Amino acid sequence: MSTRTRDDELRTLELPDPFEDLTGVLGSDLKVIATALAERAADRLLLSRRQSQQLQRTLWNNLTQVINETMESLTVERH
Repeated sequence: MSTRTRDDELRTLELPDPFEDLTGVLGSDLKVIATALAERAADRLLLSRRQSQQLQRTLWNNLTQVINETMESLTVERH
């Protein structure tokens, strides 16, 4: 039986309303970035499939977190 931890969950890219139309485009770009970096790391560091997938999830979550927090703070500062 497999249990999912909080680390296994993918964050959602949540842009403020003025930037909402960019969510799909940025989400696609972030997926490509996280995938490319994880694949390169897997090749160079001989990561297992599980390690590579975990790295990809970690990259995705950290990138979306930074974007979400940065954009949210920018829109709060402007009001």
